[in-house]
Amino acid sequence: MGSSLTATCTVSPERGLHANTMYWTMNGKRLPSSTYDLMSPNCLSVTLHHLNGSQQQSGDNLVCHSGDGHVLAGSCLYVGMPPEKPVNLTCWSRNTKDLSCKWTPGGRGETFIKTKYTLKYKLRWYGRERECEDYSTGQRYTCYIPRDLALFTPYEIWVEASNQLGTATSDVITLDILDVVTTDPPDNVHVSRVGELEDQLTVHWGSPPALKDFLFQAKYQIRYRLEDSTEWKVVDDVGNQTSCRLAGLRAGTVYFVQVRCNPVGIYGSRKAGIWSDWSHPSAASTPHSERLQSGSCEPKPGEQNSTLRRELKQFFGWVRKHAYGCSGMSIKLYDQWRVWLQKSHKTRNQVGKNNIPFISVPTQHRLHSYVL
Repeated sequence: MGSSLTATCTVSPERGLHANTMYWTMNGKRLPSSTYDLMSPNCLSVTLHHLNGSQQQSGDNLVCHSGDGHVLAGSCLYVGMPPEKPVNLTCWSRNTKDLSCKWTPGGRGETFIKTKYTLKYKLRWYGRERECEDYSTGQRYTCYIPRDLALFTPYEIWVEASNQLGTATSDVITLDILDVVTTDPPDNVHVSRVGELEDQLTVHWGSPPALKDFLFQAKYQIRYRLEDSTEWKVVDDVGNQTSCRLAGLRAGTVYFVQVRCNPVGIYGSRKAGIWSDWSHPSAASTPHSERLQSGSCEPKPGEQNSTLRRELKQFFGWVRKHAYGCSGMSIKLYDQWRVWLQKSHKTRNQVGKNNIPFISVPTQHRLHSYVL
């Protein structure tokens, strides 16, 4: 790219053609006569300055024509740049059975001419250099090694880029298959209601089946969204348990839920694995709220009732924040109070000091007393 090129077209005198009637085209577009040079009565040249990259993968067609448009001769030009050093080489193994790697072309990534990328790998301390052969993964700059991989031994992996103008090689990365494991998504994800609690759902799932025989500890993430929304909310503190309670949801609403897994410490590896894909979405709806009947509004409570209810909400909001969630702490206190509150709405009973419900709390989760 940026160079200049001169091409000549010479015809036999027996053809009866004169060079001043001839012309040139590039990819079917006629080139200006200011770029021509009449070398002889039978020879016409054209000079192209500051060439741009090839517009076609098959090269640019530079063609010489007679005055009536017939093709006399032509050439295919490939104008481009040598490849730059590939970057961002990363690899992952699904269930320790295979290895996939991807990378990014160096620089702007566009060489304008056909460039071949080859993923190469070998065992670090012994073994011969091998080439990855399966580039048909559907993604550019990705290669898949399906079998014959060693565990407990580091590999050296790199990418070579080459075309007619040069060759470039990426940095070499060193990895152990056990340090880059990802799993299949968790299976049997099931979402269900929590009794009559209108703002909660329970999620249960199974461990990745392909890793059940491995020595590892999984950690999980959950994400969920409203049926009519594309925005996901992620729950990060699930840990290694296979169930979780979602709270603070809208009543009478359908939610979609997904779970993914990260295998930690497979066969004693010191590195965390790689997050799996998200599971297929599972859906469930929260119960409808009975606080407001269709076509009617709930009457305003008395001032004392309103004040006490507000203080109760503040108190149990604190309980829900500090003693509830996917961290494994007891939520019996919160559940019992929520059930009581819903029943109080349904029966329209006035809440007073003498009819605050008594809730039994296990000793290990008993809270300090508060004055309401």
